[in-house]
Amino acid sequence: METRYPVKGLYVWLPHGLQLRNHVLAIIRRFLEQAEHREVLFPLLIPENLFKKEAEHIRGFENEVYWVTHGGRDKLDVKLALRPTSETSIYPMFALWIRSHADLPIKIYQVVNIFRYETKMTKPMIRLREVTTFKEAHTAHVKREEAEAQVQEAVQIYKRFFDELGVPYVVTKRPPWDTFAGAEYSLAFDTLAPDGRTLQVGTVHNLGQNFAKVYDLKYETPSGKHHHVYQTCYGISERVIAAVVMAHGDDIGLCLPPNIAPIQVVIVPIPYKAKEAPVGQIATVIKNELAAAGLRVHVDERDLRPGNKFYYWERRGVPLRLEIGPEDVKKNQVTAVRRDTGEKQAIAREVLETKVKQLLGRITSDLNDRAWKLFHESVKSASDMGTVKRMMEKRGGIARVPWCGEEACGKALEEQTDGDLLGEEFDGTIPTEVCPICSKKAKANVLIARTY
Repeated sequence: METRYPVKGLYVWLPHGLQLRNHVLAIIRRFLEQAEHREVLFPLLIPENLFKKEAEHIRGFENEVYWVTHGGRDKLDVKLALRPTSETSIYPMFALWIRSHADLPIKIYQVVNIFRYETKMTKPMIRLREVTTFKEAHTAHVKREEAEAQVQEAVQIYKRFFDELGVPYVVTKRPPWDTFAGAEYSLAFDTLAPDGRTLQVGTVHNLGQNFAKVYDLKYETPSGKHHHVYQTCYGISERVIAAVVMAHGDDIGLCLPPNIAPIQVVIVPIPYKAKEAPVGQIATVIKNELAAAGLRVHVDERDLRPGNKFYYWERRGVPLRLEIGPEDVKKNQVTAVRRDTGEKQAIAREVLETKVKQLLGRITSDLNDRAWKLFHESVKSASDMGTVKRMMEKRGGIARVPWCGEEACGKALEEQTDGDLLGEEFDGTIPTEVCPICSKKAKANVLIARTY
């Protein structure tokens, strides 16, 4: 990303980054479409009267909203909000679309930009004033049980999504004081950055009937009665791309999983004296063969030293480099170099396509395994305050702490450790220890970490 745009918290996607972004979005779109979600596109502007209808929701965003007050030189009769999220623009339209039980369920999603007046220190892809890659899904259902099932489906969609990216995660139920404004409860996906802080990369919210009652979202039953719908929503942002960079990058730079890398294979011809032509010609032939096999391939024909080219593509995270020099031409082979391990091997030309695909598959699984291994090592159980405090002081990862379930104890855990309570571990086991604040029997394990 280009960070020098002259508005704080707004950044420019550059070509390599935008390709990466689009490959990531293609994965989530595929999973949502498979789960019968349909893509839509809603306007950016939300009239103030619609936005302020849901009081709890506006309280959650009132300090973050950008307002449009003029059209040209004319003052607008009704102020327009730049969407901080889209519940208040989508649900008035749901009220027009929903008439009977036959219109349900509705399962839609969109990928849009949202605006939030972020007052903390802004960081590219992590903390922005314009979030350019906001994927939000919204659903409406006849029964509470159906909405609950939709929450579970959303969790599974996100698990598959992050698994395909090789990004490790924990899922938590957010505490009541940190639940999405207007939701009955919120679930969150968090991953861990190399500096020991967590990054929230996805959320799933059960909205119950809260918005349905405000925006009069009712359906008619077969018997002629009218009931409010039950709703859910769930979203991710470009923090997902930041998570990929964090999970797999190293001291050299990017290290990208092959499925989302803008370039999967880079070919570097290494000519020598009078042997430039055969090397260059074979590089082009190999590029065409691999591209025909469905791979994203690039030949670096720049007039630079091979070492400079190697470093250039390593920094950009290209998973596999193929070197072709005069000796390789003579032996009818190429030299393959993995970005993740630096491992080199010679591959015969006649099996090149098969071997390259096998190598890319191995890189994918190895990156995934390495990321999860480091993540699991950074989630540690801690039943006393001293251990939790030391972990937070060192940014030592995620602490799993027994909790009685009382809000006062939850907030005390945060205040006394200088950490952030991510929430109850989703699908976690029942703890046998006691709450370290009040010494009562713990009802759940909570996860605590320093956060972005």
